[in-house]
Amino acid sequence: MLVAAAVCPCPPLLVPDVAAGAAPELDAARAACTDALGLLAASRPDLLVVVGPAEQSGRGPHPEGTRGSFAGFGVDLAVRLGRESAADADTAAPLLPASLAVAAWLLERTGWSDAPVEGLGVGERLEAERCVRTGAGLAARAERVALLVMGDASACRTLKAPGYLDERAAGFDAEAARALGTADVDALKALDAELAQELKVAGRAPWQVLAGAAEDAGLAGALLYDEAPYGVGYIVAAWS
Repeated sequence: MLVAAAVCPCPPLLVPDVAAGAAPELDAARAACTDALGLLAASRPDLLVVVGPAEQSGRGPHPEGTRGSFAGFGVDLAVRLGRESAADADTAAPLLPASLAVAAWLLERTGWSDAPVEGLGVGERLEAERCVRTGAGLAARAERVALLVMGDASACRTLKAPGYLDERAAGFDAEAARALGTADVDALKALDAELAQELKVAGRAPWQVLAGAAEDAGLAGALLYDEAPYGVGYIVAAWS
């Protein structure tokens, strides 16, 4: 059963070594993520599952100990998902997708040691119904399950945004932030997948996995951060 969830953005820029001189610009987002992870730890889960968007090669389950790297972003920094395991020793195993590598960095930064950690990479185009079913399956994995849900809102909030300015982006992000901040499961399920794709929303599928996991869990939500630096919507929320 799902007992808690944290929603965090997943830009590699969240990692100060990657952001370099621009690192202070996301200090508030990092602080909000730390607060959200603190609430996860307080829920005393038996299992933590990290869910994030992934390209084809990173989709599917990632066992505890799976390694991640930010070398592709010009930084010699390695991370590991949770505790060391056989997956960590297998140097030929696939690396974590970027979203889960950011999650692994957040967990290491906050000293997570409260429960086993597993990862799940999902495709950004995964249909809502499959997302919901996936979430329901995750919630049934243990008596007390927590989710760390990684994903950005639209990348079209300003002229300089990666997806340029789209007037629909602010409204989409506002509804997503409202739903995540109030644990509105039905609203998350109803997010328009096609529009999300057009607005370059990386978090839509992971958020709908969360909706499936939270069905009938009766959790309350709190919105901890909602800004659009660099023209990309970053949302942090905590459910408990």
